[in-house]
Amino acid sequence: MFAPMEDYSAQLRKYMPALATPIISRWINDSGCQFRISRSRTSKLGDYRPPYGGKGHRISVNHNLNPYAFLITSVHEFAHLKTWNTYKNKVKPHGPEWKSDFRELMRPFIRLGLFPADIQQAIVRYLDNPAASSCTDLQLYRVLKRYDAPENPVHTVEQLPENTVFSLKNGRVFQKKEKIRKRYRCIEVATRRIYLFSPVAEVIPVKHEKADGD
Repeated sequence: MFAPMEDYSAQLRKYMPALATPIISRWINDSGCQFRISRSRTSKLGDYRPPYGGKGHRISVNHNLNPYAFLITSVHEFAHLKTWNTYKNKVKPHGPEWKSDFRELMRPFIRLGLFPADIQQAIVRYLDNPAASSCTDLQLYRVLKRYDAPENPVHTVEQLPENTVFSLKNGRVFQKKEKIRKRYRCIEVATRRIYLFSPVAEVIPVKHEKADGD
């Protein structure tokens, strides 16, 4: 955990581009925020908690993100902090106010030119209408995944052939079916219930498994 009033650039370099670290370190100090490197979470990349019960601002970001995804997620959460300081809980979490703050906080990193050209292009496009998560913007998500460590390969639903059986990290098993508009119809093997999956949902292919019967 990072407590305020220190220079955290050295620690932050382990997780994000070096040029970005003085800015993030300053934000931690200026906001009095507790900044924590979190374990991997499948449900979210980062998290912001406003002051409550005697605790100040709290931000956590997953430790296993690549440096560019880690930075973008950090900025995303600091935008929540900035919005809360201005409006408290009177506005929507990802409404126009947050979008404006996110754009403003991203500007110094865009100007520094610390992103590779393909990420920079995707971010500029994303900033036209930032979403609740970088995962929601499929183009930005796909570009960021190019920079993941090669020893941690991931499979996404869109990469799998139709009828492939796959599992989630929680052990639930599904079979991929056809694409319906922007999502894929998938059948849970145990219940035969139908679910719609994002194309970039990360899954684990199950080998030598047949589940047809649909």
